[in-house]
Amino acid sequence: MLVLGDAHASDPDLRETLLECYHTLEPDHVLQVGDLERYDLPAPTWFIAGNNEDFDVIDALRAGESPAEATNVHLLASTAATVDGLRVAGLSGNFAPTKYDLPRDELTGERRRHFTHEDVERAADLEDVDVFLTHEAPTGLLSYGYDPGCEHINGLLEALSPDICLVGHHHRHREAEIAGTRVVSLEPAWERYYTLEPETLTLEGHNHEFTDAD
Repeated sequence: MLVLGDAHASDPDLRETLLECYHTLEPDHVLQVGDLERYDLPAPTWFIAGNNEDFDVIDALRAGESPAEATNVHLLASTAATVDGLRVAGLSGNFAPTKYDLPRDELTGERRRHFTHEDVERAADLEDVDVFLTHEAPTGLLSYGYDPGCEHINGLLEALSPDICLVGHHHRHREAEIAGTRVVSLEPAWERYYTLEPETLTLEGHNHEFTDAD
């Protein structure tokens, strides 16, 4: 199973690298952790929305619609799906303290990028999660002289007890065990791709050998 970090595929060069991953590796299933920005893909892809997306497309996918711009993509927005025998769940969006307590339907424009208490509560009710995808990091994973993590993610790890949590947004590889879960912050798709073995949940990072992109 192919696993990809942030893609930012609205950029032509980064989009080329993203699509090269698909065309060269020919994956059967793909997981992606947000800031995708390309929704017409060559292989079935389960992803969460990040803070950089086409939010009209994201809203349509949230509503269960099939917008013309979207092919082979499945949004995980406080929902779960079975992918190659694994129960994969995801929380879409990033955290904004001033928006967290609002109802989701009050978020407009670019503010649709955030998750709300409603999204977190729905995610916490999911069961039997093997792999959890989130754009925000939990606390205890990263440090910039301060901890950029979000305690709501820690709460979800405690509630869901997934075997592994894959994190986007920060564009760097970091690992920690948090609340009994292996948590991995992923490098962006233009720097590295990952593979996940479904039976053992072994995650491996790979350098791009098929592209000149950095």
